Amino acid sequence: MHWHTMSIEETLKELDVFVDQGLSTKEVKQRQQTYGKNVLEAKKGKSLFRKFIAQFADFMIVILICAAAISLIVSYMDGEPDYFDPIIILLIIILNATLGVMQETKAEKALEALKKLSAQTAHVLRDHKVSIINSTELVPGDIILLDTGCFVPADARLINSVNLKVEEASLTGESHPVDKNALVRLHPDTNLADRSNLVMATSSVTYGRGVAVITGTGMNTQVGHIAKLIMEDETPMTPLQKKLAKTGKVLGIAALIICIAIFIMGLMKNLPVFDMFMTSVSLAVAAIPEGLPAIVTIMLSLGVQRMARKNAVIRKLPAVETLGSATVICSDKTGTLTQNVMTVTQICSMYGKEKMTGDFGEFLLSHAALCNDALLQIDKNHVDIAGEPTEKALVMAAYHAGMNKLNLDSTYERIHEIPFDSTRKLMTTVHKSPDGTYRSITKGAYDYILPRCSNVYHNGKQVPLRRNEKNRINALNSTMTGSALRVIAVAYKNIPKGKNYDDTSLEDDLTFIGLIGMIDPPREEVKEAVRICKQAGIKPVMITGDHVLTATAIARELGILSSMSESITGEELSRLDHDELCNKIPGYRVFARVSPEHKVRIVKAFQSRGEVVAMTGDGVNDAPALKAADIGCAMGITGTDVAKNASDMILTDDNFATIVSAVKEGRGIYDNIKKAVHFLLSSNIGEILTIFVAILFSLPTPLVAVQLLWVNLVTDSLPAISLGVERTAKDIMQRKPVPPSKGMFADGLAFQILFEGILIGSLALTAFVIGYRYYDMPALLKSLTNQVDTNAMPGSYVPWVGRTMAFAVLGLSQLFHSFNMRSRRSLSEIGLFSNPKLVISFLICSFLQVTVISVPFLSRVFQVVPLNLRQWALVLLLSFTPIVVVELQKKFNAKKREMNS
Repeated sequence: MHWHTMSIEETLKELDVFVDQGLSTKEVKQRQQTYGKNVLEAKKGKSLFRKFIAQFADFMIVILICAAAISLIVSYMDGEPDYFDPIIILLIIILNATLGVMQETKAEKALEALKKLSAQTAHVLRDHKVSIINSTELVPGDIILLDTGCFVPADARLINSVNLKVEEASLTGESHPVDKNALVRLHPDTNLADRSNLVMATSSVTYGRGVAVITGTGMNTQVGHIAKLIMEDETPMTPLQKKLAKTGKVLGIAALIICIAIFIMGLMKNLPVFDMFMTSVSLAVAAIPEGLPAIVTIMLSLGVQRMARKNAVIRKLPAVETLGSATVICSDKTGTLTQNVMTVTQICSMYGKEKMTGDFGEFLLSHAALCNDALLQIDKNHVDIAGEPTEKALVMAAYHAGMNKLNLDSTYERIHEIPFDSTRKLMTTVHKSPDGTYRSITKGAYDYILPRCSNVYHNGKQVPLRRNEKNRINALNSTMTGSALRVIAVAYKNIPKGKNYDDTSLEDDLTFIGLIGMIDPPREEVKEAVRICKQAGIKPVMITGDHVLTATAIARELGILSSMSESITGEELSRLDHDELCNKIPGYRVFARVSPEHKVRIVKAFQSRGEVVAMTGDGVNDAPALKAADIGCAMGITGTDVAKNASDMILTDDNFATIVSAVKEGRGIYDNIKKAVHFLLSSNIGEILTIFVAILFSLPTPLVAVQLLWVNLVTDSLPAISLGVERTAKDIMQRKPVPPSKGMFADGLAFQILFEGILIGSLALTAFVIGYRYYDMPALLKSLTNQVDTNAMPGSYVPWVGRTMAFAVLGLSQLFHSFNMRSRRSLSEIGLFSNPKLVISFLICSFLQVTVISVPFLSRVFQVVPLNLRQWALVLLLSFTPIVVVELQKKFNAKKREMNS
């Protein structure tokens, strides 16, 4: 129903209500049965149990569960039940699931916040009398009374309005209260922000009063429509989630293939079936980096803490790295790119621009401050102004020019006033000077003041206003409005002492003083933030409900837009279908006068072109787009609860520039996660090759499952986490964003991981062969000839020393290798100790690795034996080798880059 197109009489007839009676109690009950309560529906969330179970849907987790089950069944069938390995694996799985549930504890609360925005009570006319009721009881057809300061409880068509101004910024993006007029009838295609005969739920009355008839309640309101959009839209997976999911599937499938291949190979070599099952399980454990999900979560959590210290609070952990992949930032204008404070930036006499602190400026601004209802309060040098934004700007400008409104009001007593009227577009006050003279001051819209002026203020005098001077003033006004300034004109009239004037004559035969231009100015730091975004390959885009002229002026000043052809209005946007919008959207930088539906369309159009979209906003109208975007960034100070709960990140200082720091941090975190994945996979490939090659050449199994778990979870975890706090590279904001389609293993990373895995595997296998050939075999021969006590080495047919040396080299070589992951630059350039956490992790993990080998109780658990000094020397020599090899590789690559540059 297009209520804005209907007259007051047609609206009342359609809703079957009389304006002087309201609905009866009986009619209200009937309509409540039809329309329900004036509340918003909530989307039923998942239970904790369902969230927990959902964590097990990951492919890697399924493989691990299978590995645990096989390990338990095989050991049980072999007559020696082994619960240690399965318990360790299951503990890892449960830990990962718990962390996943914790990430979702702050799940979608936007609808609850929308409910809180609803007014709690309303003044309603029912049964011929006005009463105060709970707003949830309202129904279409109710007559409500609106006054300054009250919230609008439902969507309604105005019946009567007196100087009514309504704040709708959270719904429409308007930066200042809008005038409402009950008497107008509008075209069906009128934009939401321009429907001046309607008021909408969750908006607030800032000035005047009115009477309205409710046309929509609950989910049938504009805010209810936004609620539906929030419920219908699902938040997309982040690029990291997609890549890790893909990596998990590849590793899981690879693990299954390896397990089957090894099992078949063992059967062909007539090895025991049960032994081959256990070997296959060991390989599955080696192939899958079980700790990766937990490690990534911890790394993201560390990043969250760092970002919180920089005023960016992350609500959903995976969203941290998404910023690093962002290619488009769609930003709301009001309060995000701008200060959300109307500010006087220019004043003009009939001759052009003037200084605010000069004689003319003081004269003009003092008159504007007198004809003004804003209240100035000064407390210990802290200035606060209460009132309508435009009037606040005028009073603040006068204050900065040295004129205190409190002193002006006490010196020039106000004795009469004509309040602002949206039809006249004027406000007039009459003041008595200390010398007993009287003066009326009129301020308002330029088009309504100049025709009433017969004189103009010039050098302290009033002189006749001629046609050429009017033309000059018209040109000045056009220039100011063309710069997106909101222009207020001020005029005065001296009133002879003792003569009475009626209200009409006070606003005739005026003396024009000048023009005052104001705007919601951009934040000072945003221009630099926009420049950095462009340098980083990120496209900044403005999406606002404000007028296109204002939006483009701000965008041009900030460097977002270079020509008007890069802007489009919501009305023009509505005429484009989805395919047309997707084709044309790369050419636009400013979207003005848009609705919530438009914002979602814009976000999805960018996404359809493969862009990773970050959306910033603060209002209810931003919530659906915040949720649909790859990452939604809400404002923490001015942001509504709806916007905050629909977002992935909250900027606590409401500063667009903070998002640049967040992008830099996100890129650094993504880099560090890649380093951790690189480190873990190269290490795991080394483990796989150690076992695979040993079986291939009919050697004893060099490592058992518990040893692989120890290496994967203990010696890998702390170094991997420490890589997560590696310093962000200085040039990171000079790089282009990582394309979402670009695999994690692109740019030769897969080859590098394979090479380093082969290196680590070769070193571990070398240690095993040395230990087995030179220590285990002689010991076995001696035991067979009874030259040693067989109890000294229980089960002497097991390669105890070789397995222990392989276990030690595998763990320690990975710890040394972690230093290689810090940067593609040499350790001599970045400094060996510049990441103290990694050094500490290395020392702790090395101590643990040595301890499980050297302490008898632990050595029995991990099926190893203590090593002598010569054996430890060999272990350290082999373990340090990755540092030497990779450093040589880095030097070679650096020279290659120099030659190519």
